[in-house]
Amino acid sequence: MKTEKIILGIDPGTTVMGFGMIQVTGNELELILMDELILSKYDSHSLRLKKIFERTLQLIDEFHPDELAIEAPFFGKNVQSMLKLGRAQGVAMAAGLYREVPITEYLPKKVKMAITGNGNASKEQVAAMLKRLLNISVLPTKLDATDGLAVAVCHYFNKGQNSETKKYGSWKSFVTNNPKRVK
Repeated sequence: MKTEKIILGIDPGTTVMGFGMIQVTGNELELILMDELILSKYDSHSLRLKKIFERTLQLIDEFHPDELAIEAPFFGKNVQSMLKLGRAQGVAMAAGLYREVPITEYLPKKVKMAITGNGNASKEQVAAMLKRLLNISVLPTKLDATDGLAVAVCHYFNKGQNSETKKYGSWKSFVTNNPKRVK
């Protein structure tokens, strides 16, 4: 008997949140969906965060993923951008935690490495490999959706077992693993 699992992957962002979902049956991967949430049309950062939370909950309630994989923010030079990106990731994680979906974080280089074998691969290279892996006929014009899908596929390839990732199954585990992020 083949076991089935649904994995939701999220590439958080404050202007665009990319997401993708796959169904795993045995060793077979099947694309359920990939899309993006356009947030640039909202002026308020708070409203953008609310939309991320609502869309993530909607995806969880509609498709009932067994696991959520999310890309961890990368450290850039702009502190304000990092702060906003961390908030976007946080509200997506909060939605998963609210619905008690186990969450695993992956660094961007880890995702690219899992998909292409190159941690410095471009978005286009990642998208092209996903197209082949999942038999996708047409890729979206913006690659935020494929980035979210890549996180889900990375999670499948890593079987959620990676010493470089952080896992959260509840608020308690999140608080325990992030004492400086919670006051």
